Amino acid sequence: MLTKLIIAIVLTVITGAIPETRGYAVWVFFIAVVAAFVIEGVRIVPQQFAFVVERLGKFHAVLEPGLNLIIPFMDRVAYMHSLKEVPLDVPEQVCITKDNTQLAVDGVLYYQVTDPRLASYGSANYIGAITQLAQTTLRSVIGKMELDKSFESREDINRHIVAALDEAGRNWGIKVLRYEIKSITPPESILRAMQAQITAEREKRALIAKSEGERQQAINVADGKRQAAILESEGEKQSEINRAQGEATALRLIADANAAAVRAVGEAISDKGGMDAANLKVAQEYVAAFANLARTTNTLILPASAGDVAGMVATAMTVLDKTRQAQVAAKGA
Repeated sequence: MLTKLIIAIVLTVITGAIPETRGYAVWVFFIAVVAAFVIEGVRIVPQQFAFVVERLGKFHAVLEPGLNLIIPFMDRVAYMHSLKEVPLDVPEQVCITKDNTQLAVDGVLYYQVTDPRLASYGSANYIGAITQLAQTTLRSVIGKMELDKSFESREDINRHIVAALDEAGRNWGIKVLRYEIKSITPPESILRAMQAQITAEREKRALIAKSEGERQQAINVADGKRQAAILESEGEKQSEINRAQGEATALRLIADANAAAVRAVGEAISDKGGMDAANLKVAQEYVAAFANLARTTNTLILPASAGDVAGMVATAMTVLDKTRQAQVAAKGA
């Protein structure tokens, strides 16, 4: 405000020094003072911002977004705060785990001013305060964990840091919304050992997968052979059954044919002239049989009465006659 009044006085002096404008010097001074008061007394606060006003060096009010009026010379805007969520990069630091391994850890936290008055007077530098507190809390949390656990527990680490910062931030008028670890970097020797462990684990899984595949292949082959043997035996069984059924059917048909032939012969003998025909047929078969004996082999087996053809025919006819009599008796019954 003082600077603007000095500018108003200088303009008034310049106006009074020029003869043509000397009569307007008072008006120039009045307008310049009014403009200075308007400029100093009107404050437009943007959305999501808060202005802290001090009156005579003491906290007076927090200006809300929009048009606000203050009293020049008595009021001044001492602090301006953004109420938006702000990301803050936490510098990388070295932490020592429970098993005495050094880790380089860096992260980012997100905070928001919730109380402009406390943010102005609660801490001389709340950004530096939450940064330092985040680093010390991170070292404390990682110091309670072993190396492998620290890689697996990022969510737990983030949660502990947010809880600690949020507790302290209440006195500073800020709220820490979340903290995220960007990277955890162990020493080079640890990285090489971890890489070797990962390689060995992958090779182990590959060998296990290969052995499982070979085992499953052997199981599949054995099961296939078993199924093939079962099917083959079933086929052979069915083939034997079919063959036996065929042979039984053939024997039954042959027996039926023989029985029919015998019945036909018996019926033929019973007819007129049947006995004479039978005598002739037996004699022909007897002579034909003796005619073929010498054609098949040099050894001859002859009955004692081979020359008595009439006797052989009479014997055969006796059998046929008995058969005929049996049939006649069966019909009479």
